[in-house]
Formats: sequence, structure tokens, C-alpha cells
Amino acid sequence: MTEKTITTLTEFKWPQGFASDGVHAGLRKERKDMGWLYSQVPAQAAGCYTTNQFQAAPTALTKKTINVKHELQAMVMNSANANSCTGEQGEKDAATMQALAAEKLGIAPELVGVASTGLIGANLPMDIVKAGIAQMELTQNTAVTEAILTTDLHPKTITVTCEVGGQTVTISGFCKGSGMIHPKMATMLGFVTSDANIAGTQLQALLSAEVDSTFNQITVDGDTSTNDMVVVMANGLAKNPELTPDQADYSTFATALHQVLAFLAQAIAADGEGATKLVEANVKGAANGADGQKVAKTIVGSNLLKAAIFGEDANWGRVMSAIGQTDAQVDIHHVFVWLNGLALVENSRSAAFDEAEMKKAMQAEKIVLDVDLNSGAATGQAWGCDLTYKYVQINASYRN
Repeated sequence: MTEKTITTLTEFKWPQGFASDGVHAGLRKERKDMGWLYSQVPAQAAGCYTTNQFQAAPTALTKKTINVKHELQAMVMNSANANSCTGEQGEKDAATMQALAAEKLGIAPELVGVASTGLIGANLPMDIVKAGIAQMELTQNTAVTEAILTTDLHPKTITVTCEVGGQTVTISGFCKGSGMIHPKMATMLGFVTSDANIAGTQLQALLSAEVDSTFNQITVDGDTSTNDMVVVMANGLAKNPELTPDQADYSTFATALHQVLAFLAQAIAADGEGATKLVEANVKGAANGADGQKVAKTIVGSNLLKAAIFGEDANWGRVMSAIGQTDAQVDIHHVFVWLNGLALVENSRSAAFDEAEMKKAMQAEKIVLDVDLNSGAATGQAWGCDLTYKYVQINASYRN
């Protein structure tokens, strides 16, 4: 059956039954630094989390909370302090944040997830956290999308709608991430809300599959944070028949969710610390999907290539080196590469491109590298950014 139309709204809005707030509690000097997200009824929930061995206390707590019944009603979050590598005190502080938010909202603590981002290794100033939670209300504002930012230049948001079971379903997502980005499901946090009716276990299966082709295919600097997480909440208030894989409109919802996650992933890559260009790698001719994804992410993750793109230098050898350092199956004599539609490599040798024309193409804000491995029919896609002087400046004085 043909998928129904998916519409991207021009303005961000919450699905039915969701409310939020964001405040300046004092964890940061001026910007908003605490927020929450709330559903008027318990929502089905799913999450994917960092694989870093030093998983932060709030991340571990949220994972544990969701895994019980795949159900949440609220998320409370803060920036400026990651509450990571903080030992037993950090675990207690995350649990206290959960309990304080639950008390203010009048719901059970086991329905509240916790997310933190910022400096690793410092204890949360709980007096400030407590005061911040006391300030928050339930509104339709979008201030929470600002409250989670660290070195990000702007909030990253998207809202799409689609028809499911004769009802209009809304999916809205927001995220943060600019540096320390190399998710294995950087520092990145993503939150997606929907009024769709879908079981938590089915939502988890869908999210886990979609994360692999979206958030797990971006990189800014190759570093995986201790606090990564993506959480999806679906409260069922659209009143559509429960979504299952054998239902006609399931693929429409799955495609809409993928669209939200892919948009947010690309927005993180484009907002990489100090970045001036978004880089997209599209691989075809791969022996299998895993090879395609691996090659694409290795290309956008190459520091040498990222530096060349910043310098607008068509050094195609950087692309070939990145491809070759993977263990993917490659026809080493017949690889083709295009940059923004211009042939860069033909049959693993330099194409006869015009340097001035290529230089002009590299001045674009988005650089698309299309690669043909000539080894099969599978594909892969990944996103990254260039590597600039500003990135070093930001991270040389992160604590200042």
C-alpha cells in the first residue's frame, strides 16, 4: 500500500497532551539551563543510550526506568553539568531530580526520566536544581529546547504530521549536540514526542532500528559521550488504532519517525562545534548494508578529509584513504566519487575535473560526497561537518 502524505510543519508544536517549560535556574550564567517535558497521561516510551562504559547517572537511571514497563509521563533535564563520573552521590542526585519533578507534577517517580548534559566530573548543585524545578510550570512554550543546549548555536526542532488509521498523528522532536559527537547510541540528547497509539515494546523496536540509520550515522569529532540518549514518548491521544507492523499505516508512521530522527541527526552534524559546512556521504554499490554504512561514516569522520573540506581543497586522496581503511568489500580498481555532482574520482583515479569549478562547488554550505564501491547493490549514508580552527578554540577552553 502506498504511504500516505507526511507533512513537515513550518513551526514547531507539541502533539496532543504534551506540555513543557524551560527556565534559568542558575547552573549557567545567563542562558536557560533546566527544563521538563510532560504528557497529561502516561505515555509509551522507548530509549537508546550511549555505549560509553562510563554511562552517566541520569542516563543509567532513565534506561532503568523505561525498561521496567516502557512507560514515562515526564522527562526532567538540565544543561551545564553532565552528572557523569560522580559516583554514588551522582546516582543519588539523579534520583533526587526524578523525585522532585515527580512531586511537583503529582505523578509517580517511576514515570519520570532524567537527562543531563555539560561538564563531566562535577557534582550537581542540588540547591539550584531544586529551585529550578520549583520554578517550572506546564506551558505550551518551547523553552525546554533551549534549556538543554551547551555549545550549540541554536535549538534543533522539527514537527511532522501524518494520517494513521483515519486520525492525524503528530510527531515532534528536539535535540542538542554540537561537540563530542560520535554516537554509538555525542554529547547529544534527543527527545521525540507523539500522540500516536503504539505499544512501548513496538516503539522500542522501531526506535532501535531507526537510530542505526540516523543518529548512529553522524560524527563531529569521533568522541562518544557518557550522556547520549534518545527518548521517544507516545501518549496515544490521537486515538488511532494501535500501530502494529501488520497494520496498513505502520509504514507511514515508521517513515515519519525516520524523517524526524534523520532531520535531527543532520541538524547536529551541521551545528558541529565551529563547523562551517555540513558533509553528507552517500554510498552505493556496497556488498551489504553494514559495509555501506561503515564506509559512509568513516568518510565523514576522517579528520584529514574534514580539514580539506574546511580549506576547500579537492584532495580526493583523503576520500580514498578513508574508504580503504575500512574492512568493507571494495572493487579497488573501480571506485567512483562525486562532490556536489562533479566527478572527482573515476575508476579509482583522478577524474579530469576543472580545479576552478571544483573550488566553487566546495564553497557551498553543504558538501555531498557520492561514492560507488562497485561491489554490490547496498547503500549507506552518514553526516558530519568540517574541522575548523574554531573547534580547537572551543575545546581548548571548555571549562573556562
